Formats: sequence, structure tokens, C-alpha cells
Amino acid sequence: MSVVDELQATIADMVDGRRGILAADESTGTIAKRFEAVGVESTEESHRAYRSMLLSTGGLGDYVSGVILFEETLGQTDDTGTPIPQLAAGANIVPGIKVDKGKGPLAGAPGDMITYGLDGLAERLDGYRAQGARFAKWREVYPVSPGNPTRLGLTANAEMLARYAAVCQSRGVVPIVEPEVMMDGDHDIERDAEVNECVWHEVFHALHRHGVILELMLLKPSMVTPGSECVSRSSGGAPPEQVAEYTLRSLRRTVPAAVPSINFLSGGQGPEEATANLNALNQLWHAPWQLSFSYGRALQEPALKAWEGRAENAATAQAALLKRARFNHLAMRGEYSEGLERE
Repeated sequence: MSVVDELQATIADMVDGRRGILAADESTGTIAKRFEAVGVESTEESHRAYRSMLLSTGGLGDYVSGVILFEETLGQTDDTGTPIPQLAAGANIVPGIKVDKGKGPLAGAPGDMITYGLDGLAERLDGYRAQGARFAKWREVYPVSPGNPTRLGLTANAEMLARYAAVCQSRGVVPIVEPEVMMDGDHDIERDAEVNECVWHEVFHALHRHGVILELMLLKPSMVTPGSECVSRSSGGAPPEQVAEYTLRSLRRTVPAAVPSINFLSGGQGPEEATANLNALNQLWHAPWQLSFSYGRALQEPALKAWEGRAENAATAQAALLKRARFNHLAMRGEYSEGLERE
């Protein structure tokens, strides 16, 4: 099978109009904070127990087509000794891997960030493939302020995403391109739309320069929303219909129709908010792309609260995860309603 055939097979397995992606790739620091919030000690073993519990949820593959794993998890097994990537694949869920190495300040662009990890990426991808990973994810973050992102920030981050995506495709690994416009700040939805359009425009120019095949990649963008400290947030935030209108308008201006799927990140939205916004996106009008999800906390939060690190709570936690996955599946079809939350 050629590299292109391998990429096409992975896209076919992940883009089917009814399923999304579970982001379970929290860094060691991030998962420690989430575990602390529910009174669970953050250790390699507790990470293993939690993530294997999530992926052994019966029926999860009906609503989730892929899972993004952290490097630690890629080499772990469940309680029966089954490698976690194999556990996912057995449930009809394609295993993937987060490949960036975190972020830091971008020199020459005060307030902007840049992500590390390109050195040795091709060789690492070969190793991840041997462990079962078929796609990868790389995240660049864009803080929003009156002066950010800068022109340098826009171009440098886009270049990193494009270089990563090109390396992935050369190794037969489908790249998820994640340009996250941060929700932090008091900016309104108009400013958020402006920034997202600038980001997406720059990213796709860079992807084109590097010869990335758009049909063989996935985009994981932010939705267009007001900042977390915006005055409108104190009165309930933007309604789903407004989020959908602004998000789709900006996407149509910047994202080529060749991209097969847009899998939104939740980016600080609560579980119900993220589902309602995805539902509104799929109700508003027909889009040239699949509009799906790649949620982390918005899928996992109820399950983590139910689990609390206790094996006897696994079934309850799995039911909570399956519920949120099913609701987001319905949102992909524009068939979700808030009334379902009370069932």
C-alpha cells in the first residue's frame, strides 16, 4: 500500500458523517490539574487506569472514530495486558498521537507563543506508527489582545503547522492541524472572528507552500466565541446560533472545501455549551466539510467526576462518557436538544 493509500484509508475510517474524535492527550501537567480537582493522585498508573477505562467503554466506537493519545499512553496496556492503541482499534476507534512538545514565548513577538517539537519528528512518527498510531496532532496557540497575534506570530505559527503536516504525510500519518485561538481575554465575538480569519488564512497559505494534501488532513480549529472575560459572558455568553453564524462565515472565507472534516476543539466551553454550539453549526446551513468534534474536557469532564479514581465507579463514568459522545453524535446531525440533558 502506498503512502497516499494509507492516508486515504485513515481518512475513510475517521470521516463518516456521524462520529468525532476523543482528545485524551492531556500533558502530564494538565492531567495532574484535572485529577487534583477530583481528588485523584496523578501518577503513571492512575493515568493508565483512567484512559484504559475510557477506551473500554462499550459502544464508544459508535460515536467516536478516533482518539488522540499522549505519548505515555501509547506504550501502556489495560488490565488484561492489551496495548491501549490496540484496545482502541478493537473498538473501531483509530489511535492517534499528540506529537508537539509544548509551547514557549516567540522571540521578537511579545505576547505570542510558538510550539516546539519538529526536531526528530519523522523518526518519532515511525516509532509511533509501529505502536499503532495512524494520525497525529500538533497545536499552535494564539493569544488574543489588542496587539496579538502579531504578523510574526501569525506567520511563524502557520509555518510550524505546515512543516509538521508535511512531515506527517510523508510518513503515512494523517495530520490534525490545530490552530487554537485562545478564549482567554475580554475580546468580543467580532474580534474573535477577525483573529480566527487571519489565523486560518495564514495557515492554509503555509500548507499550500509546503505541498500538504488538503484532502488527507483534518482541521481542529476554535469556534468563534467571545473571550472568557467579555461582558457578554457574564450574561450567558453568545447564543449557539450566533456562534454558528460567526464561525461558519469565517470558515467559508478561509478554509478550502477540499478539507474533508473540521473537528472543533471545545477550548474552555462546558460540555453542554460545546454540544449546543456544534448542533447549531450543523443546523444553520449545509457546509462543504463535515462539521464534527475533537473534544477533551467537554467529553471527559462528567466521566472524570464520576470516576474519582475508584474502580467501582468505572461503569458510571463510562455511562457519562457515552452519553456525551452520543449527544455530540446527535449534534453532528443537528438533532441535539437541551431537553435530552434531563433524561
